[in-house]
Amino acid sequence: MTQEILLPVSCPETLAALDGLALRYKGAAGPVMQVMGFIGGSAEAALARLPAPVRQSLDGATERALVTAMGAAARSRHVVADRPDWVNRALTTAMGAAGGFAGLAGALAELPFTVTMLLRAIQGIAAEHGFDPDSDEVRLECLRVFASAGPLASDDGTDMGFFTAKLTITGTGLSNLIARVAPRLAAVLGEKLAAQAAPVLGAVAGAAVNYGFTSYYQEIAHVHFGLKQLARTSGEDEGLLREELVARLSKR
Repeated sequence: MTQEILLPVSCPETLAALDGLALRYKGAAGPVMQVMGFIGGSAEAALARLPAPVRQSLDGATERALVTAMGAAARSRHVVADRPDWVNRALTTAMGAAGGFAGLAGALAELPFTVTMLLRAIQGIAAEHGFDPDSDEVRLECLRVFASAGPLASDDGTDMGFFTAKLTITGTGLSNLIARVAPRLAAVLGEKLAAQAAPVLGAVAGAAVNYGFTSYYQEIAHVHFGLKQLARTSGEDEGLLREELVARLSKR
């Protein structure tokens, strides 16, 4: 059997689109990093201030939140139409303000609702790029957006593994992917909780943190599904386009 040889991408329009996606990805963490500067201190230092029981229970809580969010977000699409990015940011910002006002306990109670809103926003972005969020494949791709390192990762906002490592889905499919994504997302949400529970700032910090995190995952979703849409419209191999995008992200 002859192995197919993939030629480098040469179409100027496709290369320009990849440049745009790379630029969007590199800027995704901007808003939340500004928020952290406003709150003060590093994410790691803030995370260390969380009570030990909270840190230890984050994996399980995040997995439960993702399971609930997958069902709730999918059902809501048949009741409420997809909303523009700014509307979703406004809603999660309001949730963050309410959670932050009540301190850490409020932030913990708000967490599942924010995860649901984030997932619903990602599903809307998938639909915007021409994909059906009701299909099993696209639902899994929406969940994969949460596999990125998160906006506070110390790699200049570029997570190479998110693009280079394909998550293999076997057996139970959705539950299998949730179990793999949950620990990574839990680490990110722990940083969010820690920042949200910053002393004195309360509701203001909660609102700002949620705004930054929502902006980040929306941008990641636009890049993720933008790349898939580019593969569809250009006829190029998606894996090859992903390699080209990683090369652009690797440039400093």
